[in-house]
Amino acid sequence: MDNIKEMLAKNKFISELLEKKGDYKSITEVVTKVRSCFDKPLKVLPVYDPEKEGSLVDFIVPHGLKELERYWLQEPYTFVSILEDRRSTYYRLIEPSLTKFEKELIERIYEDFQDILVLGSTHSASEKDEFLVDRALFLLERYKADIPKASILKIMYYLRRNLLGYEKINSLLYDPYIEDISCDGVGIPLYVYHSRYLNIECNITFEEEELDALVIKMCQLNNKHISISQPIVDATIQDGSRLQAVLGREITPRGSSFTIRKFRKDPMTPIDLLGYKTCDLDMLVYFWLAIENGHNMLFAGGTASGKTSILNATSLFMPSTTKIVSIEDTRELLLYHNNWVSGVAREGFAADSSGEITMYDLLRAALRQRPDYIIVGEVRGSEALTLFQAMSTGHATSSTMHAGDVQTVVNRLTHEPINVPHVMLQSLNVLCIQEQVYIEEKRVRRTRSLVEVLNVDPETGDLGINEIFNWDPQEDCFVKVGDSHVLQEIMTIRGWDTSQLGNEMENRRKVLAYMYGKSIRNYIQVSIVVQAYQIHPKMVMEAIENDTLESMIQNMAF
Repeated sequence: MDNIKEMLAKNKFISELLEKKGDYKSITEVVTKVRSCFDKPLKVLPVYDPEKEGSLVDFIVPHGLKELERYWLQEPYTFVSILEDRRSTYYRLIEPSLTKFEKELIERIYEDFQDILVLGSTHSASEKDEFLVDRALFLLERYKADIPKASILKIMYYLRRNLLGYEKINSLLYDPYIEDISCDGVGIPLYVYHSRYLNIECNITFEEEELDALVIKMCQLNNKHISISQPIVDATIQDGSRLQAVLGREITPRGSSFTIRKFRKDPMTPIDLLGYKTCDLDMLVYFWLAIENGHNMLFAGGTASGKTSILNATSLFMPSTTKIVSIEDTRELLLYHNNWVSGVAREGFAADSSGEITMYDLLRAALRQRPDYIIVGEVRGSEALTLFQAMSTGHATSSTMHAGDVQTVVNRLTHEPINVPHVMLQSLNVLCIQEQVYIEEKRVRRTRSLVEVLNVDPETGDLGINEIFNWDPQEDCFVKVGDSHVLQEIMTIRGWDTSQLGNEMENRRKVLAYMYGKSIRNYIQVSIVVQAYQIHPKMVMEAIENDTLESMIQNMAF
């Protein structure tokens, strides 16, 4: 209580606003009292038209560099310029430049804000932003300085960036083309993984104290503790992206470091897989039928080979009426299914790991929820054995693991620390090998091989497989190399004859081809079409025939 009164006394302008000093039980009461002193609504930023009033950012391409591309991140405040020279490609984040007067104003506002910033801490992000703008504009009025509109907007950009965001790297989180942000240490340029230009150097560096403070702040903003005694932290930041941070020089001699793996709010869909040539049409039809009919899938590959992307994309083929439980170490999956339980593992609260929730714990809990489908983000330990037990008891599962080929998959599954018995491996129906390859010096993702697991020799552990598709690197195309036992099994279970199976495959091929041709690729749109086809296939085929599928999607979305 006394601390709150001292805080109010320190800020002269707050003291003037309050008619009397009462006994405040919480910061929320202080906020309510402060706001109640204003008859006017919260102040808002003035409207700014860059075409009439000039740009807030200025940038001239440096001599010796060529600009490949330029695009806005937070118009009219920040944009990106992609540059290149004979040696490399560079990512340049361009922000508003500040005059000496504007810098002094920001420093003055920081000083006046020191004790009142906590007032918005219990509110939503939009409320915090509104409160910050209101207080900053109020202070600027009190300074009675002639401040141009452009200066006000630039000052507010930096206040929002530094006080509500992640400071220097905040704008990078708005770039839809960035997959990873990597800081390797003090004085080292930041690197970003750009979907078009791969790993490229950014024009952001940090001094030691600045970097340490940012790492601590990022962890604290996401309810994680980091210190010299606990210098390594994994966290999920506010937008769902994954943060891995290390504090100090004891673990990383070049200084604090962090990596942010951005969460994709618009996940990969089967139509995207066609567009990127990760799969072809026949393979997607196969996935659709296999997953819809409850067959177990495992997607394997190396780092950044597209395992999770194809897992999420093919999971959209799961029927809408089934119950789905997903289990992940870090949240990456996004489905458009109402009956979907999303589970994410959690670290412990103390050194003894008390309160830790592992993927194994989540999977055991999932089996008690009577799911029709279980999706595990990645198997790497004891949860794999439980997953194969779930397969053996009739649960349809999909998962990923790190392995470059079929034999490596078997070796990892049957040895420490996973130790799945050989006989259990035959519960797996389909194994898909993903790979990151180069096509004309461009790094792309391809499905190297798609195989069916037929049987396992219980003594030798040899896996009997039937390869259905493989990738031809010379022609960059997919070749059908075998007949599917899974499709034959589906045909028998569904009571179809050969012609009915052929018709079903052709219809699904038409649906996917139509969506690809019309660029219907959003995960919600694709889910609506897939789910509609599973319930009313004739309606969907008629909509394709009449070219009215898009209007049907709009009607079903609302």
